[in-house]
Amino acid sequence: MGPKTRILDATMLVFRRHGFRRSSIEQVAEAAGLTRQALYHHFESKEALFRAVIERIHESAIAAEEAAVAEAETAGGNLGDILAAGMTARMSTMIASLDGSPHLEELYSEHLVHARDLYQTYAARYAERMVATIARTVRRQQLALPQDLSPAEFARLVEMSIYAAKSQYPAMQPADAFLKDMAIMVRTLCAGAKPKSEKPPIKKAAPAKKPTRRTTGGQS
Repeated sequence: MGPKTRILDATMLVFRRHGFRRSSIEQVAEAAGLTRQALYHHFESKEALFRAVIERIHESAIAAEEAAVAEAETAGGNLGDILAAGMTARMSTMIASLDGSPHLEELYSEHLVHARDLYQTYAARYAERMVATIARTVRRQQLALPQDLSPAEFARLVEMSIYAAKSQYPAMQPADAFLKDMAIMVRTLCAGAKPKSEKPPIKKAAPAKKPTRRTTGGQS
């Protein structure tokens, strides 16, 4: 295990125990088994440590989402199965990273203060991957999205289901209930995607009948 990995493991532990505001460089150095000076060689401040932890969480969430999506696709899942699997894996990874911390709400709020740019960057990456997944699934399974939505428009609605679930479950707790309701909303949205119906054959117009000539009897 390299020093950066050890430092980030220690940082996660300290932030889970004490939250962001009450954590210190000294606590992280002690948990990592390093001197304060040695820690400063890798990270210049507590805020830099926090940002590194946020990046680590998001990268782990992306990897988990991609793996879950690939598994669901290989298993032949429908659009709801695939998206629900990916989003559940993503959010489960995020929740697990801070599991058991009594400071969840503080940590989530602080990450918007000290790492808002990272939040926006990763939000864009999640959206980009979801659009690609939806487009790929629609193409492979010959689906028509509800209301003739584009993959990007549909992805936006699916992402909104996360925020809807979060409004009912602050800090995504209890995790089981949050993940269950989120998956239900995703599957409900995806239920509107139907197989494209085959176009009816084009009927050829019947040839026009030639008018018949009427003849008058007795005339030559």
